[in-house]
Amino acid sequence: MWNWKTWQGKRYLTCGLLTRPHGFFTSAFYPISHQDLVSALSETAEGIRGKQVHGNTVLTPTQAQKAPQNEEGYAFTDGLLSDAADQGLFVLSADCTPALLEDVSTGQVAAVHAGWQGTALGVVKKAAQRMLDTGSRTTDLRVALGPAIAGEVYQVGEDVALEVAQSLYPIDSIPSDEEVIQQGLSAKRPYLLPDPTPGRLRLDVRRVNEIQLLQLGLQPEQIAIAPHDTYQEPDTFFSYRRTGEKKNQWSGIVS
Repeated sequence: MWNWKTWQGKRYLTCGLLTRPHGFFTSAFYPISHQDLVSALSETAEGIRGKQVHGNTVLTPTQAQKAPQNEEGYAFTDGLLSDAADQGLFVLSADCTPALLEDVSTGQVAAVHAGWQGTALGVVKKAAQRMLDTGSRTTDLRVALGPAIAGEVYQVGEDVALEVAQSLYPIDSIPSDEEVIQQGLSAKRPYLLPDPTPGRLRLDVRRVNEIQLLQLGLQPEQIAIAPHDTYQEPDTFFSYRRTGEKKNQWSGIVS
C-alpha cells in the first residue's frame, strides 16, 4: 500500500490507493519550494498552495485567486480542490495530517492540511463532500492520510480531545463530555487514549478523520493511513511537537 520513490536522490512516500502522481515528502526536501517540488510529480503541472490557518476552508485554484490573500499572494485556506487538469496541489505539515484525495474516475484531486482544529471542523470531510457535490460518486473517492504525529504520543488537554471527538456526533445529539471521552477510549479502534497526566489524553487525529470519512459513506478500503509517525521518526520527518522548530514538509498531488 505504501511505497518509497526517489527524486534527485531523496526518498518520498506514495500510497497505492492513489492513481494520480503524488507524494508525501520528507524533511530531506527542505527547503525546496512547492513550485520546484512539483517537478518530482509532473513535467507540466503548476504548483499551487494556500496559506494554512487551521480552519476548514476548501477552495479551488480559481476561487483562491479571488479570495483574501496574505502578503505573498496565497489565499487563506487549508484545503485545495482541483478545477482543471495539470494542477499540482500542495499542503505543508510537520505533525498535522496531510490528506490527499482523488476521484479515480475523473482525476479530480484535493490536498488538505488537517491539524486538530481543522479536524474538529471536518476539513477533510468537507473536501470530500465538495467532490461529491461536483459530481463524484462516493465509490470513486480515495483518501490517503499521510505521515503525522501518532495518537500514542500526541498528548492534548481534555478540552482539545473533546472538541475533536465531538465532531463525530450530530450537532443536536452530542452526549455528555464524560460519555464522549469514554466512547473515544473504548472504541474498537480507539481515537482517544489514556495519558498519565491528569486532565490530559492522547489523540489520534488521523483515526478521527477516517471515521468522519466513513460517516460520509466511504468504505474502509477507500482510506489509507500512513504507517509513519513524524514525532517518532526524527531521521525522516520534521516534528514541531518534538523540536519546536517551524519547519514543514510538503505533500502534493496532480490533477
